[in-house]
Amino acid sequence: MLKEFKEFLMRGNIVELAVAVIIGGAFKAIVDSLVKDIISPIIAMVANTGDIAAVSFKLGSAQIGIGAFIAAIINFVIVGAVLFLIVKGMNKASELAKGNKPAEEAAPAAPTAEDYLKEIRDLLANK
Repeated sequence: MLKEFKEFLMRGNIVELAVAVIIGGAFKAIVDSLVKDIISPIIAMVANTGDIAAVSFKLGSAQIGIGAFIAAIINFVIVGAVLFLIVKGMNKASELAKGNKPAEEAAPAAPTAEDYLKEIRDLLANK
């Protein structure tokens, strides 16, 4: 059973998944910093508050805080856009590696000397 567990862990998909999780965690830290340290202060400045988490509005007697929600949406959009670009790039690289290069339209073949001679022959035959 221990041998099977070791084989399971050493299988390629598990190692790739572990690497992806570690890189994803590091990327999340970068995106969180971008939103917290750059984008949030800009939004807070526009909303005239000191902190984006303080951005809220009053609805009746309830105070609706939307600042943290906006930051989460921004995080999601940034991560989604980067993942889209990565997948798109990987698909393009995969197509090129397989040799499925985009088909280039072939230019029409230029007439050969034989084609001209046949045309002249046909013109002379019609006279």
